[in-house]
Amino acid sequence: MSDLPRKAVTRTAKLAALPLGFAGRATWGLGKRIVGESAEIVGQQLQQRTAEQLFKVLGELKGGAMKFGQALSVFESALPEEIAGPYRAALTKLQEAAPPMPTRTVHTVLAQRLGEDWQELFQEFEDKPSAAASIGQVHRGVWHDGREVAVKVQYPGAGEALLSDLNQLGRFARLLGPLVPGLDVKPLIAELKDRVSEELDYGLEAQAQRTHAEEFADDPDILVPDVVHQCDQILITEWIDGVPLSEVIADGTPEQRDRAGQLLAHFLFAGPARTGLLHADPHPGNFRLLPGGPAGADDWRLGVLDFGTVDRLPGGLPDIIGDCLRMALEGEAEAVYEELRSENFVKEEVELDPDEVLDYLLPIIEPAEVDEFTFSRGWMRGQAARIGDIRSPAYQLGKQLNLPPAYLLIHRVTLSTIGVLCQLGATVRLRQELEDWLPGFVPEEPEDAERMDETEQEPETETAAEA
Repeated sequence: MSDLPRKAVTRTAKLAALPLGFAGRATWGLGKRIVGESAEIVGQQLQQRTAEQLFKVLGELKGGAMKFGQALSVFESALPEEIAGPYRAALTKLQEAAPPMPTRTVHTVLAQRLGEDWQELFQEFEDKPSAAASIGQVHRGVWHDGREVAVKVQYPGAGEALLSDLNQLGRFARLLGPLVPGLDVKPLIAELKDRVSEELDYGLEAQAQRTHAEEFADDPDILVPDVVHQCDQILITEWIDGVPLSEVIADGTPEQRDRAGQLLAHFLFAGPARTGLLHADPHPGNFRLLPGGPAGADDWRLGVLDFGTVDRLPGGLPDIIGDCLRMALEGEAEAVYEELRSENFVKEEVELDPDEVLDYLLPIIEPAEVDEFTFSRGWMRGQAARIGDIRSPAYQLGKQLNLPPAYLLIHRVTLSTIGVLCQLGATVRLRQELEDWLPGFVPEEPEDAERMDETEQEPETETAAEA
């Protein structure tokens, strides 16, 4: 592959071939059935061939196509098992690798952005990329001061490719939707388009990463590599090793799975509270398990990468999320309903039964109800089936709810993180993280104010007694 395919006609032709390929394989499947092969075997072969073609095309194109594939990959656990099996391997490949940009192109971009003598800035620079993503690829190197670094180089023409792919994929939303039951693909694609300009701006990414690196500098659980240098199309950060979360999902021990899940849940809620930013790209390729957590060498920390997409939340996550979650767990249907109406989750012209709304929410928030919850693909599939089955009351009610734009990214990040927890099969103390970090989840106790008043009055009482 000589370069990122930039011509709209080339990229569109590749994407346009996907529905034709689906139809061709359906015809192939019918032919196999006619000659006597069982429906089950043919169905499995069909799914496997579909998965291989879909994610091969998305991976080759990178850009918006690969970004869409990565966004879908975290919802893999919602797929029925007979479908999920053939897709799982193909989805995992997307999270960690894609065909590399040629060395010649990499050197050209580095020379344009860092100067013709760019090689003098490095003691070492590996031409072979260590990772590839939707808009750039990462090379390992050693900076001139001896620090090991990750050098992210943006693909030439990445902006055009992103928009072209997402526009084209939008046209195929109806065909792509069945990949994840219960997920409306169109809003996902629309949101990815809204984030294109931010993700292409490595200056914004560097700023968000520095904020996190400073805040978590001495944290025993979370490690964010600091920014070493940034300029247009180039972002250089400290290098971190570790086990990619995709490998933990595939082959991790139960201890690794539980620890990774706990740290992921911790970062989801502690991050916005401590930095005012929400890391908004929680697919497994962006996380590493690193040895040396709070309990020593046998413990683990979570390394967090890629801050190209963030949601800016100056006060942390909105109070209404914690308030509604707490009140729902306490069975306060009317109060939850009024809060949802006040934030336009239920539009003015829509009338719903508060008890039915509560019944809709309770299965989803089950992990917050207990001290420990084991996330699983089975649980996720059950939720997806309940909400996605057009015959179910949950589906009919969900259609009448609204997701305000300000909450769209928070919703997707939370859903994506839960998807990863289910892939991990992790047992997580989620309630503890909510109590520690989610505004509104723990109500302010009136007794606290009374105790403060008593404390303030004590010195005066003592003085009077001494007098």
